[in-house]
Amino acid sequence: MSHPLSDSEIEVALSGLPGWSRDGDQLAKTYTFGSFREAVSFITRIAFEAEDMNHHPDLANVYNKVSIALSTHDTGGKITEKDVKLAQKIEDISWV
Repeated sequence: MSHPLSDSEIEVALSGLPGWSRDGDQLAKTYTFGSFREAVSFITRIAFEAEDMNHHPDLANVYNKVSIALSTHDTGGKITEKDVKLAQKIEDISWV
């Protein structure tokens, strides 16, 4: 089981995640793409990474925007290292 990160650990993690922020007990970011098709293809790529990690983000899509929120459900919805690692993977696959 994962353990929640401290406020200082979250701040350090965010310093290496451009555009990500803390929204309460979640890591969050919104990506803007050139089209709906690009946004949906990004979501599909995230799905493969998330499934491999067995760690599933909250995703929202409105036309060319994809909003992501990460928290770890088995720690009561707190931010853990799992969230940081998935955010890093998402950054790696992003082309915007």
